[in-house]
Amino acid sequence: MTESLWRVELHCHTRYSPDSLSSARAIVAACRKKGIDRIAITEHNNIAGALAVQKLAPDLVIVGEEIKTTMGEIIAWFVREAVPKGLSPAETIRRLRQQGAVIGIPHPLDSLRKSSAMGLEATLAIIDEVDALEVLNARSARRDDNEQARALAEQYGKLMTAGSDAHTIGEIGRATMLMPPFHDAESFRASLAHARIEGGLSGHHVHFYSTYAKIHKRLFGS
Repeated sequence: MTESLWRVELHCHTRYSPDSLSSARAIVAACRKKGIDRIAITEHNNIAGALAVQKLAPDLVIVGEEIKTTMGEIIAWFVREAVPKGLSPAETIRRLRQQGAVIGIPHPLDSLRKSSAMGLEATLAIIDEVDALEVLNARSARRDDNEQARALAEQYGKLMTAGSDAHTIGEIGRATMLMPPFHDAESFRASLAHARIEGGLSGHHVHFYSTYAKIHKRLFGS
């Protein structure tokens, strides 16, 4: 890795998401071990997990959120206040803009995530209102879905992001960005324009861990 660049994980979940059991301490340890300079904790519909990890490692964490709208998910970085699920994409974006967040669409064209992926029509409806499209999601089962997202980002001149979408410790760092250093939302956005994507797909098996996490929480609590 070029010395002046940071290795950045932009899509990660903790036990504060219903489908993950990853603890804050384990995430920090994994990042230190794997040479990850910054990690965005993008919990489902809350920022509690991001704040918990940030408390342990203030230098490491970008507070983010992955928000379920009425048309699929939106992801954001440098979030100061959680945005609730169930709002329209337009209202979700409005609330994120009010707090100066950087906004993207995760796994926008993932053909197997029917309830969480925006899909082409919904993505095109808001593409001018977002900063970035996720063009490599390591949990996507079909490589073509990522490639089509990249083609769409190129067509519309959108910033591109990659993320492991890690729900387990082992997945952290599977898909990352090499980025010039940044310190806030504005410099983060500028850094993305000069970033490089590294990584690949995690494989189908990782989804079984999410199912296990959900069952475990139903039986034993969080």
